[in-house]
Parts: sequence; structure tokens; C-alpha cells
Amino acid sequence: MTGAASPLELWGGVECTVVRIGDEFRNQLIDTGHARRMSDIDAMAELGVKAVRYPVVWETVAPETPSELDFSWHDKRLNRLRELGIRVIGGLVHHGSGPRYTNLLDPNFPKLLGDYAAKVAARYPWIDTWTPVNEPLTTARFSCLYGHWYPHKHDMRSMLRALANQCHGTLLAMRAIRNVNHDAQLMVTEDLGKTFSTEALAYQAEHENRRRWLSLDLLVGGVRPGHRFYSWLLKSGVPQAVIDELASCAGAPDLIGVNHYLTSERFLDDRVERYPPVEPGCNGIDVYVDLEAVRMSHLKHQVGPAKRLREAWERYGIPLVFSEVHHGCTREEQVRWLVDVWNACERERKAGADIRAVTLWSMFGSVDWRSLLTRRDGIYDVGAFDTRSEQPRPTLVAKAAAKLGRGEKFEHPLLDLPGWWRRPGRCHGRPRFDTLPQGCSAARPILITGATGTLGQAFSKICAHRGLARVLTSRGELDVTDEASIAAALERYRPWAVINTAGFVRTWEADQKFDECLAINATGPEFLGRACKGAGIPLVTFSSDLVFDGKLGRPYVEPDEPAPSCAYGKSKAEAERRLMSIDADALIIRTSAFFGPWDRYNFLFDTVDRLRRGEDVFASDRTVVSPTYVPDLVHATLDLLLDEETGIWHLTNQGAVSWHELAQEIADRAKLDSTRVIVANDVESSDTRLTSKRGLLLRPLDHALDDFAQYSEAFRQLSA
Repeated sequence: MTGAASPLELWGGVECTVVRIGDEFRNQLIDTGHARRMSDIDAMAELGVKAVRYPVVWETVAPETPSELDFSWHDKRLNRLRELGIRVIGGLVHHGSGPRYTNLLDPNFPKLLGDYAAKVAARYPWIDTWTPVNEPLTTARFSCLYGHWYPHKHDMRSMLRALANQCHGTLLAMRAIRNVNHDAQLMVTEDLGKTFSTEALAYQAEHENRRRWLSLDLLVGGVRPGHRFYSWLLKSGVPQAVIDELASCAGAPDLIGVNHYLTSERFLDDRVERYPPVEPGCNGIDVYVDLEAVRMSHLKHQVGPAKRLREAWERYGIPLVFSEVHHGCTREEQVRWLVDVWNACERERKAGADIRAVTLWSMFGSVDWRSLLTRRDGIYDVGAFDTRSEQPRPTLVAKAAAKLGRGEKFEHPLLDLPGWWRRPGRCHGRPRFDTLPQGCSAARPILITGATGTLGQAFSKICAHRGLARVLTSRGELDVTDEASIAAALERYRPWAVINTAGFVRTWEADQKFDECLAINATGPEFLGRACKGAGIPLVTFSSDLVFDGKLGRPYVEPDEPAPSCAYGKSKAEAERRLMSIDADALIIRTSAFFGPWDRYNFLFDTVDRLRRGEDVFASDRTVVSPTYVPDLVHATLDLLLDEETGIWHLTNQGAVSWHELAQEIADRAKLDSTRVIVANDVESSDTRLTSKRGLLLRPLDHALDDFAQYSEAFRQLSA
């Protein structure tokens, strides 16, 4: 291990939770696909990480009996990490309760864990750093106080016994490991987020703030007579012998891993009427809401990773690692959080704290952590790599982390503005996420063409929501068919990227006005491509499923050769050809039949509006498309732009329907008469379904339709 005088290292981590819920085990290695991808190991190495928190999780190696162990999966990956020169921090239990033959409240849990650790150490004697139990206090709370995970208890006594069992198990595991490798080190990880409160709830905040140190206090030998939780542990049934053994300091960590998230710090407020959307809770004495402290403006100087790192260093004086940096949010916010954490660690190092590394967590993402794994929603949060492609695709997070890990400064226009946790609109009482702080006029913008169109408006709205400076231009400000107009706009606004949403969209008029259609849809993107290439900035432009004739008989993918059968499709195919021929490094998004909640000019709004008025809707059951929800399209496009992706991408929601089926789907959601959706038989068959070989980035269509039903103006009119 390196000392504080050495450069701050970049470490990595794979989300490896194996948690039991009822009789079912959930394994994040399977959910994220890491379990089946050996190539992930080399991808981590290419990123330049010096060490990796890697699982040898008990529940996966010895799931049925302690005597039957299968290391075959782990052998390949751990040996490959060793070959690549990446240090391994071995993890044995990660938010779990152990295999079926034990659990957190089993008095034999510590001994069983120690026995398992002995076998793992014998198998991998070269691993010199271990985390036998990840976040023991957090796991005890979620399993035995809040009841989310097995054994699903809801009382403090159970929580304290579960915590003591995990800490005792950590001690016994390290004792067994050191019998094999005398110099093995212990890294204990914990979320040390602080709790703040109103005056009426100061007693609850004080309790939680003392409790947050309890796992570390136990392991460093600090829980002795006089400690706030000493008697409480005994009264909860923790044996005196266990407390005494922990008090001997035999389980003291060599490293403390601080897992800190934007949700780690909390604010408790008894004035529940101030927060009508937030469901209150109760501690048996008072009813109150539990909120993210970063959303409270008066706490802005008291929260953040630097404060928590400093507290841990001052309390224990043990070398620190920031052992999980992850933010399940949009790409620019993920990068802003990573940079904020890295800078906080560097500042605290300069102030004297021995901080060794920053660990890029959830390198391959996570699934359903938004519900604490208690539901199978299939919601994937991207990590440093996006695993929705055939091979995990490095995102801007990975590129930023690699640069920081090499000791270089990471610079990007997205850093001109702060993350949402430092923007005015974050605060309760002022929940406007399009609010940008003073001085944002100096931020380098994204230039968006097409101010009057659905896509242009949506990009402007979502960029504001995401804290991305933008300029939305009309044709009078930037005419894409006029090279001089383009050059003047680039000179005036100095954008770092251009998103072209301008286009001839009246598909039914394209034959009669083909010259105009071609000028806007093909010449415009070509001129923009040349200008952006000359300025060294990326361009995003949009194409269509209508570059295909719909006769292939299967969904189209990016490599398929365009074969348009209509004038509109020909104009879009020509734009693609011209951009590719000038090597413009443009990002070309093919999409289809988009619909959004903020405009009236889409098929779904028109369907609801007609049915509401008692009119018939005629729709083809022979034309099959891949409908696309505009907010999903815009978010995914912005992420690809930030990830520096180029070439053709297909972005549609997953699923395909005929226009007739789509109209019936939305009629059902609107509780309108679907029998008025009538098949239009005078339409030629066509199947322009899109899918992707590069990555399925948009969620299933039915989820998008649910959102449309919740947020669309068409449905608001129904309720009115």
C-alpha cells in the first residue's frame, strides 16, 4: 500500500451484492452481466486502475453446504487480474446474510464466515487486502431495522446483534486469513453519512450520528464500558465475550473505506406539511420526513465528501480510501460527482489526511438499486462502462477517471456548471431544476438548431434540467442551408457541440417539394458537418427509419444498407451519405415515430384528442414501426454525445407495433373507447422496425407509454 505522500490512486469496484429477499437471492454479478463477461477484466486494466475491489462472495462459492465450494468462476478472473498486475481487495460478504445455512442473526455466523475465509485465503494466498464484510452497519440497518433484506427484522435489538455478528465475523475472518498470509491487511468499508435535523428532532439526529460510527468503533476496540452503545449491545443479546474480544483491537482495520453518496447525508424535519410529496415516517415518538441533506440550502457548508473524510481521519487516524464513488444519474452529473470527490480527496490530503485512493464503483453499472433490490424492475444505472452494448462501452466517466488516475487534470465544458447538488433548483421549496446559478452565462453552450420543432424544444428543456448550457436557434439566427449563417453562429456562440434538430418534417409533402426537403435534410447537415469538422467540435443530427423500404422482414440494424422508397427517406439517406463521405465524425441518430409529452403534434396526442371528442381514429395494422418517446431519445442522445460516440446509432424504445396497435394501447391507458380505433386497409404493408447492434439504450415501449399517459398534455385535458 502507498502512503499519503504518493499520488492519489484510481481503484475500481464491481457491484457484487448478493442479497437475500425472502427465499430468493439476487446477484448483481448476474443482473449486470459481469458474471458472463471475462472481457470485463481487461477493460478495467485498460482504464488504468491500480487495484480492484473484487468478490469471492460466500453465497456464490458455497451456496448449499460449507464443505462444497466451487472456485472455478473466480479462479479465471482473479488469476487474470494478477497477470495484469492489478491488486485485488477480496470481498467475502457484500450486503448479504450468508448462504441459506446461516444468516445475520445466527450465533454461528461469525465462525462459519471465519471458516470460509480460511478456505478462500488458502486458495488465493497472494491476495493481501480483504474486506470480509462490506458496510456491516448499513447491512444491519437495511436487514434488521428497516426489514428490506433477509432476515427482514424491524427492531434495534436485532440490528445490533446483526452488526456484532458481522464485526465478529470480520475479526475471525482476518484471523483465519492471516494464518495463511501474515501480512494481509483489513479494509473495512462503511457509509458514514451524517444526519442533520430540526431542533425538535435533535435527539434522533444525535442517536443516528453516534450510531454511524458503531461498526468502526467495535472493530477498533472502542466499545467498552462508558460507550453509548455498550450496555445496549449487551441488553440486545450480544455476548459479553464477543464485545470483549472486539475490544481487544484484534479486528482493527488497516484501511477505512468511506462509501459516500449524495443520499448519504440526511435531514430530518418534523414539519411534514412543508413536503407534501414526501411520505413521512415515525420513530415511535415523532412523525417526520427523512430528506437528502444536499437539498437543504442552509446546510450547504456542512455537507459533502470532504467533511465526512475529515471526520473519519480525525476520529481514527487510520489511512482512508474513498471506496465507492458512483452516482446513478445522467452522464454529466456522474462526471461532476466523480470530479468533486476526487478534488475533495486531494484537498483533504493536502490538509494532512492519509487518503490513498478513489474507487470507481459500479464500473459495469447496477440494476434495481433504486428500489434497494426489493423489486425486479430491471432498471439499469450505467457505471464507468455501459453494458447495454455487445461489449461494455466506456463512457465519459471512464475517460475522466482514467485521466485523473494518470495524475492529469480533466477538463470538459460540462464542468463549467456545478452538479445538481450545488444548483439553486435542488432545494425543497424551490424545486426548479432548470435553474442555473449566477455566472452560468460564461459556460460554453451546446448549440441547438430548430427552435420551433418538437426535438429542438425538448433538447432545450432537458439540457436546462441537466444543467447543460445551451443556445436554441431559430432559422433566422442559424439557417442550416447557408454556410455563412452557420459560420456566423459558431463565431457568435462559441459552442462546444452542435445538435441539429432542424429538418423538413412534412413527409407527405416531400415528393412535391423535394428540392426544399433535400436542402434542409441533406445539404443542411452536410454544411454543419463541414463547419463542425473545421471547428473541431462534435455534431449530432437525426435520421429516420424511412431510409429503409420496410421489406427486409426483420428489424433493421445500423450496418443495414439504406434503401429508401419515399422522397423523405431519400433526403435522410443522402444526409447520411454526405456526412460519412466528408468524415465529419458526426453522431447520426436514426429514430422513428417519436412522441412526447410536451407537444400536440404527434400521433398519440391526436389519437387521444379525437377519441375524447367521440371521433373515429383510422390507423394501419400493416405498417409496423418502433415508436420513440422524446424524453428518452433526448437523454440517450446527450449521453452518447458526452461519451464522444460517432457514426450511426439506432435509438428507439424497445418494442414494435403497428399504428393500429399503438392507437389501441393509448386508448386503453386513457380509458377511452378503443372500438373507435378502426383499421385503415388502404395502406401498403411496411415494416421499418429498428433495433441496434451498438446498444439498446432506451427502455421498453410500454414503460414509455406509461410515462406519456402520466405527463402528456393530452391526458391532462382528459382529467380536466
